[in-house]
Amino acid sequence: MTTGANQSGEDRAGQIAVIFVSQRTDEDAAGYGAAAAAMGALAAIQPGYRGERSSRDAAGLGITVSYWADEASAIAWRDHPEHHAIRNAGRARWYAWYEMVVADVARDYAWRRDPA
Repeated sequence: MTTGANQSGEDRAGQIAVIFVSQRTDEDAAGYGAAAAAMGALAAIQPGYRGERSSRDAAGLGITVSYWADEASAIAWRDHPEHHAIRNAGRARWYAWYEMVVADVARDYAWRRDPA
């Protein structure tokens, strides 16, 4: 068994976690995929970006958690003009609904089974 701060090896305590829970529509899967890839690449080069985890089930319910160094970094991403434009496209086409939770990370840890 191994333990550590998290799978990236970074201690996330003190960071901001932006938790995005969404339900996809069936509309324009290719456009959604391209936009999601573009936003992931753009987010990754923003000051204060510390990584993300994302998952979506077969029914279209998804959860993405992005991590930011501080509140100012998370707000700057929220207000980024390209992100703003894609968010509007998401509301118009790709999402039936979404919710956002922004939280301070107090602590984190991980567990991983050692390979046998």
